Amino acid sequence: MSGLKKLQTCLLIQLLIVFFIGCSPVVGTGRSQLNLVDDAELNQSAALQYTELIKDSHLSSNREQTRMIRRVGDRISRAARELMASEGRAAEVEAYKWEFNLIESDEVNAFCMPGGKVAFYTGILPVCQTEAGVAAVMGHEVAHALAKHGNERVSQQMMTSIGASLLSIGLGVGGVSGGTSDLVMTAFSVGSTYGVLLPFSRSHEAEADRIGMSLMSMAGYDPQEAVNLWERMAEESGGKSPPFFMSTHPSNQQRIKNLQSYLPEAQQRFKPTGK
Repeated sequence: MSGLKKLQTCLLIQLLIVFFIGCSPVVGTGRSQLNLVDDAELNQSAALQYTELIKDSHLSSNREQTRMIRRVGDRISRAARELMASEGRAAEVEAYKWEFNLIESDEVNAFCMPGGKVAFYTGILPVCQTEAGVAAVMGHEVAHALAKHGNERVSQQMMTSIGASLLSIGLGVGGVSGGTSDLVMTAFSVGSTYGVLLPFSRSHEAEADRIGMSLMSMAGYDPQEAVNLWERMAEESGGKSPPFFMSTHPSNQQRIKNLQSYLPEAQQRFKPTGK
């Protein structure tokens, strides 16, 4: 066996070991995902970033809206704990230090950092319209944290970086010329971005929609509102969105179609509360 062949074989074995050791099931779907980063470290880093964000932001002075955000957050986070417990993962509950804040901003946005730190922007409330609309957004964002999408994205980028390094080493060992090597590395970069990283992000969005609908249902909110919300989002965007192959989110119409397909599963978990 040539030296290059031996190197390639060793590198492949190492990558396979890393891949299988780092795989774990996603809460709510059971999909196997790659997690190479320690959750505690990632959560701590996210908490520090969140603290800085809150410090530098203008929190809403609207007490009624702030109370609603925290009320919905409390119900969704309780549903998250229930979902984890139902899958035998109650031990993971303590890793989430839930916090919910409403930030005064025209930005139509909301997010949940790894570890459970949530920020809503007042600009998204007119699109939400109702508490159930807020729950649809909240469920989706909390689902990202519950499914550890942040960890998976970092892990995926790590693997991509490792792959690029290994490719560079292989090209060097193989005696490939500098010009050809640069072309190969450029092709790898473009291919990994549009062929791996962005499509995976769309996959995360679809998965968060599915889990989020279950969470809002378990929290007592009608999951149909998630479909209604994204129909309003489509109207708000005026049909404008980046080309699908370069987008980190599904198109509005694809998202609505996906949500409609998730409805039967979510409705089975629906627990009306009369609110």
